[in-house]
Amino acid sequence: MALNPRVKVRVKTAKGRTKSSAAWLRRQLNDPFVKEAKKLGYRSRAAFKIIEIDKAFRIFKKGAKIADIGAAPGGWSEIAVAKVGAGNVAAIDILDMKPIPGVAFAQHDFNDPEAAEFIKSQLNSAADAVICDIAPNTTGVSSLDHLQIMALVEQAYAFALEVLNIGGTFVCKVRQGGTETKLLAEMKKRFSRVSHFKPDSSRKESSETYVVAQGFKKT
Repeated sequence: MALNPRVKVRVKTAKGRTKSSAAWLRRQLNDPFVKEAKKLGYRSRAAFKIIEIDKAFRIFKKGAKIADIGAAPGGWSEIAVAKVGAGNVAAIDILDMKPIPGVAFAQHDFNDPEAAEFIKSQLNSAADAVICDIAPNTTGVSSLDHLQIMALVEQAYAFALEVLNIGGTFVCKVRQGGTETKLLAEMKKRFSRVSHFKPDSSRKESSETYVVAQGFKKT
């Protein structure tokens, strides 16, 4: 998905604003996906990422049961419910999230035992796909950032194994370089196909990519 770049906006470093925050604001103001998300009424630019992932891997089918973990502010959930229908999406996050019609939401850490029960009860079954766009705050130290994101990926993966239907799909954000060898090998045992995908809507300078594991198999 490609958008035409607009006129770039310069940001003066205001008193009290750090260089990093000014750089973030500059990226936001000049990001065509941020502008397009506002134009279309999406909650975040992340909506375009899941649209691209769905186009490439066809994870959203009418009536499919979707679990969105780490869902706030809801960019992925609003696309999911539009694709699969009201009542078929259950979302959780440690942060609160404004309601989305047709999406069941609870403020849970997905490591809490109640989280999996909430997903299953709201979907009235296991999930056909578990989607996760969560990521920790970066430190700027690449080795530490990788360890933090991998810890989250492993936790999200364990959650997916608990709530997925046979044949289901797991989508999760990782950092470039892919998942660690051990986890990737484990995924390949439990899923028929494991792919890495970087949407066009991901910022070019970002190290994020997504692992898409399809065809969940019970052991």
